[in-house]
Amino acid sequence: MQKLLLLGDEAIAQAFIDAGGSAINSYPGTPSTQITEYVMKSKDAQAKGVIANWCANEKTALEASIGVAYAGKRAMTCMKHVGLNVCGDPFMNAAIIGTKGVVIVVADDPSMFSSQDEQDSRFYGHWAMIPMLEPSNQQEAYDMVFYGYEISENLGTPVLLRIPTRLAHSRAGVVRKPARAQNDLKEPADASSFVLLPVNAKRLYRNLIDKQASFTQASETSGYNQYIAGTDKKIGIITTGIAYNYLMENFKDGKCPYPVVKVTQYPLPFNMINKLYDECEEILVLEDGQPFVEELVKGFLGKGKRVFGRLDETIRRDGELNAEKVAKALGMPVPSGAAVPSVVTNRPPALCQGCPHIDSYTALNAVMANYKDGKVFGDIGCYTLGFNMKAINTTVCMGASITMAKGAAEVGIFPSVAVIGDGTFGHSGITGLLDCVNEKANVVVMILDNDITAMTGGQPSSAHCKIAEICKGLGVDPAHIRTIEPLKKNHEEFVKILEEEIAYNGVSVVIPRRTCLVELKKHLKK
Repeated sequence: MQKLLLLGDEAIAQAFIDAGGSAINSYPGTPSTQITEYVMKSKDAQAKGVIANWCANEKTALEASIGVAYAGKRAMTCMKHVGLNVCGDPFMNAAIIGTKGVVIVVADDPSMFSSQDEQDSRFYGHWAMIPMLEPSNQQEAYDMVFYGYEISENLGTPVLLRIPTRLAHSRAGVVRKPARAQNDLKEPADASSFVLLPVNAKRLYRNLIDKQASFTQASETSGYNQYIAGTDKKIGIITTGIAYNYLMENFKDGKCPYPVVKVTQYPLPFNMINKLYDECEEILVLEDGQPFVEELVKGFLGKGKRVFGRLDETIRRDGELNAEKVAKALGMPVPSGAAVPSVVTNRPPALCQGCPHIDSYTALNAVMANYKDGKVFGDIGCYTLGFNMKAINTTVCMGASITMAKGAAEVGIFPSVAVIGDGTFGHSGITGLLDCVNEKANVVVMILDNDITAMTGGQPSSAHCKIAEICKGLGVDPAHIRTIEPLKKNHEEFVKILEEEIAYNGVSVVIPRRTCLVELKKHLKK
């Protein structure tokens, strides 16, 4: 079969196409973005009529995929780990429904290269009681998409496929499987399962609990979990996903002397782990993320032999796992590289030269300098870098700027200003603005419109060219919806607008609108 050199993200995308996927609905979030982008650009996917959409947020994306599954087709939804919080409602209920034909790909970000936290999505999958797959390499990532759809349809469950940043954004050769046709349209076998009235939900929740034995059986017998014998029984090692590679990097011949249980499918293979526990003096758990497996293993093995890893900080709980950390945990020598020359200094990320956000923040800083008690509540996007310009005071989560500004204003902060981008406004800012209108909050909401969702690579913004109309529809007084082109020549006008809207006792929206320079260069090139 054809062999391709693919990123982990691209391997998952190609597998979705080859496995007969009909629709992929996602919201861009590093490090998952390239999955959906790959499908969108694939001529093969286009020829097969595969639907690929960027949705308003992760919740709407997953709900669309559940709709695809209702029609009997195969669907995928991709997001980063914090996006799973946003779609927690349909995620948990998709498990109770017993949704068939849906693979949910979540890319976790240990070390927080582009994220607010190191949240481990395995806790969500365990909470929802659904099967989880955690590939250790790109080939497994490809193969597991096929397998994920098989167990989803055979066992009646959505499947969570978890990858970390390092796997998502590294390349390896991937051998393709024969492509299969898309499913035909088909009515659900149990149509009432999609109606979560209590009378149905109670029955379905009991069904989900009863399926756990079959999920565990699949985990024990699929071949993705392996018991690898070793001669030195002093330590038994449990690895999860990419952690297996970090272990093997420490042995030149690729042969670990210790017995290993390689976990890439959940629920945990309890029989394999019990065997390891019985044979070895102590157990080391290696996982790229939080101590999810370590906690479970300690729970069901009891207080006998020592089980150690991230939970007891043999390996620090924060940050990516790597081969050096594994070597240290095993008591092996850790190679040290050359020291970083003293002439090398940290270079914090900055807004691009000529970025429209710079002019917006320059005007905002000029106005806020007159209000020593005023606060500016920021949001998630390129404009978060305004912190380096001392232009924002907070950044918490998607959409929080508007609602935090509202809460602060209601208890006496003045002026209370929110800064949010057009992409994030469409994702989760609209409902916050509606709260402001309903409560007649004294806030100024600055919606930075640069034509795209810039932070994740230039995907279309769901609110683009509709921001003013959306604000009017939510009930903002049209007289206090102001638009300005953020340029140095318009600085005085921009300052005047902000001063006037701060003086207004009510909800104001200021929309600085100018295309992102990176996106503008793409347009000019075309």
